[in-house]
Amino acid sequence: MKMKRFIVGIVLFAVAMGIQASERKKYNFNSDWLLKIGDMERAESPKYADGDWEKVTLPHAFNEDEAFRVNIKDLTDTIVWYRKHFRLPAEAKGRKVFIEFEGARQGIDLYVNGKLVGQHENGVMAFGFDLTPYIHSGENVIAARIDNDWDYAERSTGVKYQWSDRNFNANYGGLPKNVWLHVTGKVYQTLPLYSNLKTTGVYVYAEDIRVQSRKAVVHAESEVKNETKKVQTVGYEVELLDRDGKLVKRFSGKEQTVPAGGTAILSAEAEVGGLHFWSWGYGYLYTVKTALVIDGKKTDEVVTRTGFRKTRFAEGKVWLNDRVIQLKGFAQRTSNEWPAVGMSVPAWLSDYSNGLMVEGNANLVRWMHVTPWKQDVESCDRVGLIQAMPAGDAEKDCTGVRWEQRKAVMRDAIIYNRNNPSILFYECGNESISREHMLEMKAIRDRYDYHGGRAIGSREMLDIRDAEYGGEMLYINKSAHHPMWAMEYCRDEGLRKYWDNYSYPFHKDGEGNTAYHSAATGKTQKHADASVYNRNQDSFAVENVIRWFDYWRERPGTGRRVSSGGAKIIFSDTNTHFRGVENYRRSGDTDPMRIPKDSYYAHQVMWDGWVDTEQPRIHIVGHWNYDAGVVKPVYVVSNTDSVALLVNGKAVEGVHRDYHFLFTADSVAFEAGTLEAIGYNEGKEAVRTRLETAGEPAAIKLAAIQNPDGWKADGADLALVQVEVVDAQGRRCPLANDLIHFTLDGPAEWRGGIAQGPDNYILSEDLPVECGVNRVLLRSHTRSGRIVLKAEAKGLQPAELVLSTESIEVENGLSTYIPGDCLAGRLTRGETPDTPSYRDRAVDVAVLSARAGAHTEKASNSFDDNELSEWRNDGKASTAWITYRLERIARVDEVCLKLTGWRMRSYPLEIYAGDTLVWSGETDKSLGYVHLNVKPVPASEITIRLKGSSKEDDAFGQIVEVAAPVANELDLFKAKGGAETGHELRIVEIEFKEHLNR
Repeated sequence: MKMKRFIVGIVLFAVAMGIQASERKKYNFNSDWLLKIGDMERAESPKYADGDWEKVTLPHAFNEDEAFRVNIKDLTDTIVWYRKHFRLPAEAKGRKVFIEFEGARQGIDLYVNGKLVGQHENGVMAFGFDLTPYIHSGENVIAARIDNDWDYAERSTGVKYQWSDRNFNANYGGLPKNVWLHVTGKVYQTLPLYSNLKTTGVYVYAEDIRVQSRKAVVHAESEVKNETKKVQTVGYEVELLDRDGKLVKRFSGKEQTVPAGGTAILSAEAEVGGLHFWSWGYGYLYTVKTALVIDGKKTDEVVTRTGFRKTRFAEGKVWLNDRVIQLKGFAQRTSNEWPAVGMSVPAWLSDYSNGLMVEGNANLVRWMHVTPWKQDVESCDRVGLIQAMPAGDAEKDCTGVRWEQRKAVMRDAIIYNRNNPSILFYECGNESISREHMLEMKAIRDRYDYHGGRAIGSREMLDIRDAEYGGEMLYINKSAHHPMWAMEYCRDEGLRKYWDNYSYPFHKDGEGNTAYHSAATGKTQKHADASVYNRNQDSFAVENVIRWFDYWRERPGTGRRVSSGGAKIIFSDTNTHFRGVENYRRSGDTDPMRIPKDSYYAHQVMWDGWVDTEQPRIHIVGHWNYDAGVVKPVYVVSNTDSVALLVNGKAVEGVHRDYHFLFTADSVAFEAGTLEAIGYNEGKEAVRTRLETAGEPAAIKLAAIQNPDGWKADGADLALVQVEVVDAQGRRCPLANDLIHFTLDGPAEWRGGIAQGPDNYILSEDLPVECGVNRVLLRSHTRSGRIVLKAEAKGLQPAELVLSTESIEVENGLSTYIPGDCLAGRLTRGETPDTPSYRDRAVDVAVLSARAGAHTEKASNSFDDNELSEWRNDGKASTAWITYRLERIARVDEVCLKLTGWRMRSYPLEIYAGDTLVWSGETDKSLGYVHLNVKPVPASEITIRLKGSSKEDDAFGQIVEVAAPVANELDLFKAKGGAETGHELRIVEIEFKEHLNR
């Protein structure tokens, strides 16, 4: 009788799961895991007693409690075990069973029913195993022994992976990413999991893309395996569905004969019209169903969610759907972590975080050092955010085993992520690699993703044209060939808690530590000026304006050689290498809970538009709650022509403009009321904003940010709750720093937030607001129900928030609920505009030849579009000149120069158009180029002459350690004889420009 009930139960489960003999199923395998820290003997055994192990839902790092509580170097590394008991439906008998891990940190040994299945060690990429030989009917036990030792070495070679770095690759150990189970027939489309399985899966792409007519040829191909004992004749059918699930096109490929035990590539293609092309802020995704047909019946169907877009990389620019786009965004740590949970967040929260970048007008995220997990990759598809995808690296090129490890990760990452349209760049290294290595990486890309429309390159690559893009960290690069964009810029840090010098808690801008650890040199800089790593919000916002101006000034439309943009380091504060007072990095535009700092809004203003500004925007930095008698500078960031500032309706005099976007009133007397900024274009009001003086703190306000599909009771879903201190009118009190006590009741787990204080208040149920606001995380249990969060503080009206969780069906450890599938692509910005993204503002006057006081044979180095070459004289005053012969008589009105030692030296120059002196003065120190506005005089020759000794002193001393010792030597850090300049004139690149419509 018991056996009969068991059989009936299995049949009912199979019906509930919807399994039929011909179906392929993907299961969520995240539920019902058990976790134990330590290396227990025989823990792989099915009979091992695990009743006292911690119950967890994946993704779940075993050391999640330490996220933002401890220095990255102190994240616990040890051996842990994960176990899970599960049953497969009866209909799975005789079928193939595969497991897909999106990743494990670091080395994993996987067992099923006590048998070793295999191992995976790189700690970065997804991998899979064929579990078929190990699975049996009834209960199965899967066990994973995982070692996340910081110094973990590949067992077969004894070589440590280059990217296991204590500075940037936060060690959230165990199984911090999703796990899936796949059940297929014996003739099936493979999975894109090259490690262990050696399979490449499905590849979908578009060619002959015609953006204006909305047409393209859509191509699908699948690697197919036949694990039956006979030859199979297999057909291939493709269905293309739009975002609403409506059929757009059905097409088929030729039948193929696949031998027993053999593999074949099946493919089909068709022209499709009426397409919507994926774009920045337009996450339009299609569903592509590829099915195998045997004897007229579908036997295997794989669903791929993808999008189509057109790209081009040339002339120093990037085109997306036939429109030039200047890259504007962030170099973000791949861990993308949150306090007390690390990287292991639900898919909707990834969308929330990545979507904030797009809302802030960023169009790019450059993930740093290692490949992002699939959840973030897919999230960027949905929110419309361009990605630069690395493989695995550190701060330099490498050889031997380490280089082979890097190639293997790139291969796996390309195969796994080649159907994700948001990836436009494959990054081969966080530092320049050799030409030979670049060609090896290109060969991998061409083998596995030849049709994907993606550029492959590396950081720097200034003189290696085989790279399809490049760019340095920190400096400004320009090119007329492959695009150059800054891989990391503006490394300053600032805590969100500190407004300015005039506000509670009255932190003096720059005050803090006097020593910090250098990630570049591996040494501690003692008695160092660390002020730029301890900024207040106002200073931090202003610095970000100054730094972006350098790239905006070199944007497309400003000449033949341009900058393709830059990635600011970082988007959200991160539990990685830091230089300021706190034990985590605070360079973000948001804090770790994704609460924006003023710099977020500054970028939102400056980054509006694909290249040129498209919508007027304005932001007042800071708040308007001060003590009587305070007189302070007020900063406004605006992309308009001019700005007027008003206090209670009265105009403030003396507003001046710097760095194009920054408008400053140096001394504004505080008066309670309103502070208003109005932006004008061509004398007409274009935009305005205002700040109001808030009243005394009166109450606490709670608001939930949660899964748009409902908060799921799966043991992993999170709710983000914002807490504010407000006045009697409900306005946030910007100086409030009240300690809030929280009480949580119901089936949820407190994960809390972060603030400055003991252990950064991680997991504490007492948490202060900072600048009047903070946020906390709550994690669901596996039991659904009503959840009540209460917040109270001395002298404030308390608040209560009632939430509820929804159950999901999990049977025997399996679920068909796939969280990301419920999230729609965001179409916020609309389709790619068909108008030009910029207008030409200047034209270059080409140089035909040059003669010089010395080394004339190398004079062409100064106009060869190679920032690693230079012309220099011999150090004598009499030879410190160079004359350029132009292609035509021109009225040059600007000379743009990259001078050797650009950040160290100021050159006293005279510039002559023919025999006419058109400019005289000392050049500014810079992070790249200087622009000299010269008197426009018709001439066919222009002479640059040194009129005295150059002056040397690093203008950016607090970022010396960033570049040393691997930066381009022409910045003078490594230049031979750089400390003894004499009468040197040294030019890396020179451009002569005529502005249009002067």
